[in-house]
Amino acid sequence: MIKKGNINVQTENIFPIIKQFLYSDHEIFLRELVSNAVDATQKMKTLTSIGELKTDISKLRVEVILNKEEKTITIRDNGIGMTDKELDKYINQIAFSGAEEFVNKYKDKDDKNSIIGHFGLGFYSAFMVASNVEILTKSQKPNSKAVKWVCDGSPEFSMQEAKKKTKGTDIILHIAEDSEEFLEESRLSQILNKYCKFLPVEIKFGTKNEKIDDPKGKKDKEGNIVKIDKVSDNIINNTKPTWTKRPSNLKENHYKEFYRELYPAEFNDPLFHIHLNVDFPFNLTGILYFPRLKNNLEVQKNKINLYSNQVFITDNVENIVPEFLTLLHGVIDSPDIPLNVSRSYLQADSNVKKISSHITKKVADKLSSMFKKDREDFQKKWDDVRVFIEYGMLTEDKFFDKAKDFALYKSTASKYYTFDEFLNNVKEKQKNKDGKTIFLYTSEAIEQHSYVKAANDKGYEVLELGGPLVSHLISKLESNNSDVQFSRVDADIIDKLIDKDEADVSKLSEKEEKKLKEMIEKEVEKEKFTVQVQNMSSDDVPVLITQSEFMRRMKEQQQLSGGMNMFGNMPESYNLSVNSNHPLIGKILSEKSKKTRSKLIKQVLDLALLSQGMLKGEDLTGFISRSVSLIK
Repeated sequence: MIKKGNINVQTENIFPIIKQFLYSDHEIFLRELVSNAVDATQKMKTLTSIGELKTDISKLRVEVILNKEEKTITIRDNGIGMTDKELDKYINQIAFSGAEEFVNKYKDKDDKNSIIGHFGLGFYSAFMVASNVEILTKSQKPNSKAVKWVCDGSPEFSMQEAKKKTKGTDIILHIAEDSEEFLEESRLSQILNKYCKFLPVEIKFGTKNEKIDDPKGKKDKEGNIVKIDKVSDNIINNTKPTWTKRPSNLKENHYKEFYRELYPAEFNDPLFHIHLNVDFPFNLTGILYFPRLKNNLEVQKNKINLYSNQVFITDNVENIVPEFLTLLHGVIDSPDIPLNVSRSYLQADSNVKKISSHITKKVADKLSSMFKKDREDFQKKWDDVRVFIEYGMLTEDKFFDKAKDFALYKSTASKYYTFDEFLNNVKEKQKNKDGKTIFLYTSEAIEQHSYVKAANDKGYEVLELGGPLVSHLISKLESNNSDVQFSRVDADIIDKLIDKDEADVSKLSEKEEKKLKEMIEKEVEKEKFTVQVQNMSSDDVPVLITQSEFMRRMKEQQQLSGGMNMFGNMPESYNLSVNSNHPLIGKILSEKSKKTRSKLIKQVLDLALLSQGMLKGEDLTGFISRSVSLIK
């Protein structure tokens, strides 16, 4: 027996506290122990490289061995190992000031993952799942003896000399009854795949399932062939993932293959990628991929994995990269971010802020470079990256400043413009009475086809601006360009752009216009529709329904905010413009039969409602029946 004693803590409650505070994340015990094992192999490589140690480092590895029968998990490495003095120093001497301070300082649930990392208690995460833990270790230093350390989860431990043929360390966990889920091979495999998939040392995972004859034919004293444990194992990690390699040594297919390795369930290849490789003023490597984005932004998030020295930390990187960049996929690896970090740590750490700014700049520079180098190819990719870029423009001012030079706006004629290009193209022919240039747009080109056509027939260009962010984007662009106003094609704006000298003169007298307005008002909801008679072209529709751009945007914001906004519960409000020059309107005025006149009015009104998608249910059925009757 070498030593018996108590771990140097000032409380007997350290292990229950560790388990209590980290219980929801207790699977990280395996990450911590495997990471420690990898560190032991890396330390041996370092000492060998500087000549302090002479040993073979060509077959460094870590093994995770499950023995369901004995209810143990062993984490084994052939790394540096420990002497009895080192074991005493690193395991038994915990600088810890008491349970009360511990609980008070880390009672916030958001900070619970930082407990272990803060106190350097990585090894002690073993007691989250184990009722008893053994360490069997033998140092690589010459003439070292093996040492065995045992602890049952109390501050008491025992340490004694032992026998161990190979150098390195075994951590043997005797799994507690309440943690027997970790005795399932599939559960351990899932954890290793999550946290250890890209560790720089070969990781083997296997199970002890039967006794077999020693393949070397060794015999015991009685001459019987020695029986050994058969361990089924396989290598579970890629020790040299693509992001750790030099970009100059990689081709496009290497990046695509790595993308499939990260996301085996993804069917589409990414559009393009950015390889990050920074060593000053902080260390950062990684690869970010631009996927083909859908309009559902939430589905796209949490696809960037954060690593520290190839050890997985989290896939929730909202505090490390700006929110819009969480739509990207890929890997970020920085040793400047510790394994166990809290959200508050990430928000306050200066390195994290520098990393965030750098990644934003790299993404903007990449997009700008693609735009300048091959605009035609950039335009082909635009529909797939538009939501991402718009999201960035809305949430990051620095990104907006760069993106305004490569963000594109597609017209209904399938032409692509930057903001300034479109402004220069339409500013002379699309102005309102206040001198503002009007950017006409459609959010649904097919549904609003008649309005788009009417605008095009008057020589106006219309942009296609759809998607979940369009109303916010428009407001942002208007706030940054005071001489520009956006207006949807079905808003009450187009007639205000017409040169009145070129407009058709009304064929109706003032008296006829008043009579026509009164007839129409009898057939519509006055609270919902404001009727006005206008002298439009005879080629235009007989009745046009429009809505104030301001009112429509307020309604949209009301819907986004759950039904209420600063203006209260806003009613539906539309303008109903009657074309005094249309032949059908003239026919309505001259019709002697009240019944027929009423039918005609309802028909043109329903046609206008139908064009706006506002004719539904019983009203739509009545329109169809009436249409058949009129045709007959």
